[in-house]
Amino acid sequence: MSIATVFPQAAEIPAEFLQQQVIEQREYLLNGELASWPGELSPVISPVQFRSGAGASAQLSPVLLGYTPLLDANAALQALDGAVKAYDLGRGDWPSMPVLQRIGHVEKFLGLMQQQRREVVRLLMWEIGKNYTDAAKEFDRTCDYIRDTIAALKQQDRAASHFIIEQGALGKIRRVPVGVALCMGPFNYPLNETFTTLIPALIMGNTVIFKPAKYGVLLIQPLLRAFQQSFPAGVINIIYGRGRETVGVLMESGKIDLFAFIGTNKGASDLKRMHPKPHRLRAVLGLDAKNPGIIFADADFKRTLSEVVSGALSFNGQRCTALKILFVERSIADRFVTELSAAVAKLPLGMPWDKDVAITPLPEPGKTVFLTELLQDALAKGAAVQNPNGGETAGPLFRPAVLYPVNSQMRLYNEEQFGPLVPVVPFDHIDEVIDYVVNSNFGQQLSIFGQNARQVGELVDIFANQVGRININAQCQRGPDSFPFNGRKDSAEGTLSVVDALRQFSIPTLVATKYQDGDVAFVKQMISERASHFLATDFLF
Repeated sequence: MSIATVFPQAAEIPAEFLQQQVIEQREYLLNGELASWPGELSPVISPVQFRSGAGASAQLSPVLLGYTPLLDANAALQALDGAVKAYDLGRGDWPSMPVLQRIGHVEKFLGLMQQQRREVVRLLMWEIGKNYTDAAKEFDRTCDYIRDTIAALKQQDRAASHFIIEQGALGKIRRVPVGVALCMGPFNYPLNETFTTLIPALIMGNTVIFKPAKYGVLLIQPLLRAFQQSFPAGVINIIYGRGRETVGVLMESGKIDLFAFIGTNKGASDLKRMHPKPHRLRAVLGLDAKNPGIIFADADFKRTLSEVVSGALSFNGQRCTALKILFVERSIADRFVTELSAAVAKLPLGMPWDKDVAITPLPEPGKTVFLTELLQDALAKGAAVQNPNGGETAGPLFRPAVLYPVNSQMRLYNEEQFGPLVPVVPFDHIDEVIDYVVNSNFGQQLSIFGQNARQVGELVDIFANQVGRININAQCQRGPDSFPFNGRKDSAEGTLSVVDALRQFSIPTLVATKYQDGDVAFVKQMISERASHFLATDFLF
């Protein structure tokens, strides 16, 4: 049976998830106002398609979700002017505001955001094909992240409330904002990963220009008014449009101080090169990854299989933290591939609202063509598809394919597939895997599955200087959000976690004087008269 039959007819959509009407969005947030864009709009097409007919005669047709503004360079520069004015070289109300007041604004936004949960979750499903469970989890996790960020900032401020006496000097250190931030998130987590940079940037006192992801853009629309009502004019500006027409001029202006971007290393490099003063640009980047899973013969077979299937194919493998290549000790490779293929074959394909669905349509146009090219290249160079009908396509739906044996001559060995292809490489000696990791252009994470403590421990020491995170008998992942999330080489710049993000979007400033009676008395006077927010010793609860 063709997988085209997985797509629904229009009448089969559950009422609670139905797309009621085409959304024509012309609003964008500019300097505290919801401006209306009079120009060209960009269509938003869902990866969910409607089916007519049945069997071999089934036909698929795209679903138009709505339109978003295609802003031009002038509109982007107006947003930049708003952010620059609100920051005012660090003298604006927002960067000068006491921490507790900034927290109040973020808490107000969180309350308004939660009122839009149902609509945002629904749009996550329709725009990027994320199943209902994962879409709801993304929304809720984002809210938790905001709460955790608020708690972390309060703790940071408590730690900074005291003075330090050292070598005859009296000092006070606080972290202060950097300037104007440009935040751009990814389509696979257009809410959560975007907000892991956007919220820390805001709460630390920076002003922000936020450009939503290329896919997953309409879901920001229900939050526009929440942003507008929660923050002073110019503190956050939300723009839309083609990156080459909007983001380029922002970087070329030289007025962007912070660049938060989650995407490809090429895209990040191209944009950074546009800045006329790159030494003044602080970058926080989450980029490409080719995370390997290393499976030894003594690994707990059942547990490893479960972790690998989830790690490689959760959200169709469209995660930077996905396991993107598996190295399996040759003595168990055939057996492992057989059971892996059987497990993958059981993954249900369907629409985002289907119960227990695992594989859903892919949102990127042309993605199934790219994946098919990688698959065909592997087949031509000696690999075989191990699971029944692996690699079958219909519209934007791609049935996962386990490919084995994969070797270094295949594109899939080095290229990031970012989709439901699972390449398996048999190895005889661990040095083969070590060479792969050491010489890879990427260095985000890896997973080691095995029970030999000495063997695994030695690899931990070898790989600790190669990747940002080593997972033992577990899939690669980002959470918990309190853990550092980073990478080496072409995989990242900077570190994100709840606490680390506050540091990335701020800079420490020291106020110091001599530790002698007259100077100490003067500092006490400033504190008692509340002459300075910076010097205040208030303890936040």
